Amino acid sequence: MGKITYIDEVEIKNKTILLRVDFNVSLNPDHTIANDERIKQSLPTINYLIKNNNRLILISHLGRPKGYDENFSLKIVVNQLKKYLPQISISLAKNLEEVKEKKEKIIVLENIRFFPEEKKYSTLFAEKLSRLAEVYVNDAFAVCHRSDTSVIGPPQFLSSYGGLLLKKEIIMLDKVLKNPLKPVVAIIGGAKISTKIGLLEKLSQIVDYLIIGGAMANTFLSSQGYNIGQSLCEYELIEIARRFLAKKITKKPYVVLPKDVVIAETKESKETEVVKIINDIPQNKSIFDLGPETLAEIGKIIAQAKTIIWNGPVGYFENPVFKNGTDFIYYSITQNNQAISIVGGGDTLAAISKKEYLNKITYISTGGGAMLEYIEKGTLPGIEALKK
Repeated sequence: MGKITYIDEVEIKNKTILLRVDFNVSLNPDHTIANDERIKQSLPTINYLIKNNNRLILISHLGRPKGYDENFSLKIVVNQLKKYLPQISISLAKNLEEVKEKKEKIIVLENIRFFPEEKKYSTLFAEKLSRLAEVYVNDAFAVCHRSDTSVIGPPQFLSSYGGLLLKKEIIMLDKVLKNPLKPVVAIIGGAKISTKIGLLEKLSQIVDYLIIGGAMANTFLSSQGYNIGQSLCEYELIEIARRFLAKKITKKPYVVLPKDVVIAETKESKETEVVKIINDIPQNKSIFDLGPETLAEIGKIIAQAKTIIWNGPVGYFENPVFKNGTDFIYYSITQNNQAISIVGGGDTLAAISKKEYLNKITYISTGGGAMLEYIEKGTLPGIEALKK
């Protein structure tokens, strides 16, 4: 396959452009916007295209609606976008017919997941979308790991380019994957091995230290014969976890599993205690965070790292008493001024307490799942679709 051409490498003027963005912002329980970072990150591409007198039709999803659902309307996103682009006429179109009738400079098509053809790939729907414009631009790295119609369909019918955010993501990840400064440290948290075993295999070829936390670590601990009480565990994957660790005994990376943990009766508990893994965890208790001895080891490793990749909280951060491990890792990364650090994933960002240190992280990836899949496979369906 060829390579992607980005919008700053060609002249695109006076065109109608179908622009796939990622406005899947996080919402508060009352369905107001909790964090509009994803809108802000698409502004350079929008401004660049508008400056060249193009009209834009923006396509995005929001949440996981099952068909039309007023709670996931892009209305709130359009209102927020208007605040950032006050000089530009912007409106929301409920369907493709409305897009054709409207005359505004920027038209935002209603949540693309309201259309059933988006998730069930449809060439016909891709063609209908493409008829609305002359050029397609994908600036939504966070959805490039999906084979949704609006991600991989239009490039079959239109001249297609990558946006500035997509370019930034790919350059940054390639830097880490192809020529990283050593030592390289990866911290992988979250709940399940099942979704991340391929990633762990790939990372183990790149990194010098692999730190495993979150409920995922429980499956590895159990595979080593430790009693983990009631802790969340994928028992059906214990053999896979055991095989993975057995391979790593003889060669790098150095795998860090919890040596001590914070336990409690339930995830809502306020009463907690720290125990060493070597001691059996009582049958009525579960692991919810990393202990101080483990964090001290992780702190030393992060302090001497030159490249850091972090995805996934390492404890049940929704309860403040189990947030310490995730906060500690975040602070350790922000204190290391010599490392290139990449942090990705909605849960990881949601778990971080003090947002004011975010500027100390080299790069915050907009897409957790896409970032992990790109590390694992070296490409994504949405990226392949753009290659000429």
